[in-house]
Amino acid sequence: MSIVKTTSPSFPKVPPDRPLDVSRGARWQEVCGDKGHWRVGIYSPGESRPGEVTQLERHDCPELFLLLDGRLTLVLAREGGLRELPLEPLRPVLVTAPHGAYCPGGPHTGVALVVERDVFDTELRPAAEWR
Repeated sequence: MSIVKTTSPSFPKVPPDRPLDVSRGARWQEVCGDKGHWRVGIYSPGESRPGEVTQLERHDCPELFLLLDGRLTLVLAREGGLRELPLEPLRPVLVTAPHGAYCPGGPHTGVALVVERDVFDTELRPAAEWR
């Protein structure tokens, strides 16, 4: 197990009122935020099968996932086991459980918008330890 501390400001400085650049094929990219409050990022995992999700993370606060493109399935540790939750377009999911994800169409083919706090702690553990 390891703990990662995210401190403020945890996002890049960007010019307001202009389109922001986003890199395709990156696992995680912080896009923007409001210091001390929230940040938004783009998430696109490289795993393409549930068995490739070997580590789960749990934040000390909820985070919101919204599918933007492709297919992306969350892997959640709930009710004594791992459960899969495919994201659906325009159906946000508020996640509090230990989680990871994969793209069934291949590495980085699914893209989700993630909204989370600007300051939080993340607990990382192998998926088998969350069961």
